[in-house]
Amino acid sequence: GGFKRSTTYLWHRLRRLPDRPQRIARGMALGVFLSFSPLHGFHFIVAALICLLVRGNVIAAFVGTFAGNPLTTPFIALGAVGLGRRLLDMPGKITPQFIFGEFSHATAKIWGNVLSAVGPGPVQWDGLAEFYHEIFLPYAVGGAVMGGIAAVIAYYLTIPVVRSYHQRKARQMEERIARVRAKGPIITTAPDPDTAKADPESDDPQG
Repeated sequence: GGFKRSTTYLWHRLRRLPDRPQRIARGMALGVFLSFSPLHGFHFIVAALICLLVRGNVIAAFVGTFAGNPLTTPFIALGAVGLGRRLLDMPGKITPQFIFGEFSHATAKIWGNVLSAVGPGPVQWDGLAEFYHEIFLPYAVGGAVMGGIAAVIAYYLTIPVVRSYHQRKARQMEERIARVRAKGPIITTAPDPDTAKADPESDDPQG
């Protein structure tokens, strides 16, 4: 339920973005595309940087990266690695557990090497080359194909949704302005002090 509410909020937030539909759609498409990449933990950062280059909406890119969430990432990873290995003519099947196990192992190795630059720990690169060729490269190739298809779909779905919302808000604003104009100007006049003094029914503080 919490995930559904978060998704609904992000979708409504996307429609309400004060930007042109094409810029919002570009940001959305970039976020969706990067969510199919093996750059786990850096999807939004990379999408935001590319958005600045292609003039996309950064907030829309952030929303788009949620295409790769804890529910969909295992399926994305398995599909991307499988497709990439077929395109690269690499034999054998790989399970999701093996994929994420290798990602965890490679991440620990990389962080250990980074920390060894400022500490006494040893630098260990063993296994990273195999991880790159067996997992990362196929993931990148397959993810580029799957992400490209998903990005195109997201782009052409986002434009009419955002445009329809903006048009509806514009009509609502026009209707409000028309209602205010139909009521006419509200004119208020201050009472004439001479008339107020001459009024026999006015309150006389002295009786």
